Amino acid sequence: MLPFERLYKSNTIDNLWLYILSLAKNGSIYAYQIPENIKEKFRFRPGKITPYRVLYRLEKDGFVKSRLVERKRVYEITEKGREEINKAKRFYIKIGKILLKD
Repeated sequence: MLPFERLYKSNTIDNLWLYILSLAKNGSIYAYQIPENIKEKFRFRPGKITPYRVLYRLEKDGFVKSRLVERKRVYEITEKGREEINKAKRFYIKIGKILLKD
C-alpha cells in the first residue's frame, strides 16, 4: 500500500467513529442511515457491518446514547461525544498547520 493510500484508509475507514459522531452532532440518526450518509457527505463507502460495530462501541463507551422511536433505535451524541469530536478537530487543525508550514 502506498503512503497516501495508507493515510487515506487510516483517516476514513479505520476511524469511522469520527464520521459517525460528526453525523450525530447534527441531530438524531438511525444506524441504517449511517453508511449512506457517510458516502454522501464524506465521499467514501464504509463496510456494511463496520459502522454498526463502531456505533455500538461508541454507545458502550458513552459517546452516543440511543432510544427507541416507533420500534427503531435512534442515536444521539452525548456531551462526552461532543468533547471527543472537538479534540479530533483540534488535532486535525494542528496537523494541518504543521504540514502547511514551509
